[in-house]
Amino acid sequence: MAEPTATPLMPSIGVVGGGQLAWMLAAAAQQLHVPLHVQTPGAHDPATALATSVVEAELDDIAATRELARRCSAITFENEWVDLPALAPLSFDGISFLPSLEALSPLVSKRSQRELLQQLGLPAPRWCDLPSDGVLPDGFSYPLMAKASTGGYDGKGTAVLQGPEDLQSLLARIPPSDWILEELVSFDLELSQLACRDRAGNLQCYPLVQTHQHQQVCDWVLAPASVPHAVQAYARNIAASLLTAINYVGVLSIEFFYGPGGLQVNEIAPRTHNSGHFTIEAAHTSQFAQQVRIVAGLPMGPVELQVPGALMVNLLGFESSDVDYQSQRDALAALPQATVHWYGKQGSSPGRKLGHVTLLLEGVTPQERDDQAQQLLEQVRLIWPLPPAAAPSAMAPSPEEPG
Repeated sequence: MAEPTATPLMPSIGVVGGGQLAWMLAAAAQQLHVPLHVQTPGAHDPATALATSVVEAELDDIAATRELARRCSAITFENEWVDLPALAPLSFDGISFLPSLEALSPLVSKRSQRELLQQLGLPAPRWCDLPSDGVLPDGFSYPLMAKASTGGYDGKGTAVLQGPEDLQSLLARIPPSDWILEELVSFDLELSQLACRDRAGNLQCYPLVQTHQHQQVCDWVLAPASVPHAVQAYARNIAASLLTAINYVGVLSIEFFYGPGGLQVNEIAPRTHNSGHFTIEAAHTSQFAQQVRIVAGLPMGPVELQVPGALMVNLLGFESSDVDYQSQRDALAALPQATVHWYGKQGSSPGRKLGHVTLLLEGVTPQERDDQAQQLLEQVRLIWPLPPAAAPSAMAPSPEEPG
């Protein structure tokens, strides 16, 4: 374990995780002159290059998390895959986690998320437990979406069930108690609401954005979303109700379906999120700077856009390779109003998030921004193609890092 260069007497934060989200948190912390320490298993994980110090250990190593706490005043998490019962003794000992373990508890599985949304009366697709006997409950009919309750991300750990034979095939491969079923929602757009709440209960919402998926992985994000004001207001109200009800402190993203059934919550990500990467260039305060501010006990910054709009495109691996794609990165950076973020991961594979590019938009009206975004997306695609189609897998992945 590397020796810390900060003491817990100064505003400093710890992050459990060392992937791209922690790397961008570390970059924001440097700009704010806030020491940031990470716990991560890989000496070359992205965040290690910018962290003040590194506790090199597996993410579930509680002794390592205790050491991380010794170096900082509060700890946050890169993703929600945390062992809450194992961390509870640290919380009892006075170690500060933001968001708190109590706030995370209903959010760490899709089943508990659905139960929370039901309790709060917030809109979401109908769901049920995966029936181990293969018999659907009354009121449910095919097609249906099956989801792993924990561990799934970027479309992994999901399966569309067209009929009873698909359900039987899934039951033969997975433990049914770890999965849920949801009605398959018809929607026109996928939207995402990034929200933040500080220790005093002050709450702010970033502009609602549109997201687009490729093979169930986020492909691009357009900010702001071209939807009616009433939809934007409803998304903010849902976020405010949720964060306040569970006393959540930190940045959180809510993914929505929007279509004939209105606005419905798809998933909740209790952390900084891929759909908020555009805020680094486009907002007065990035989602990463906001999370650093909140965890360090600093005042939140303004969340409004400082430009008319932005397009963020994920750079998804389109082949298995060890090259660094420098020529493609240079070509992307040469596009109008473009900024490339390269995560420095070791090796590429199809669909892996290797980086992202944000392109600022100048259009005054939603239509002008949509047209400009489409033109820029076409230019990005000439430089960086989408990954090829892959055979769908219903197996939950070994966690790498969600975006």
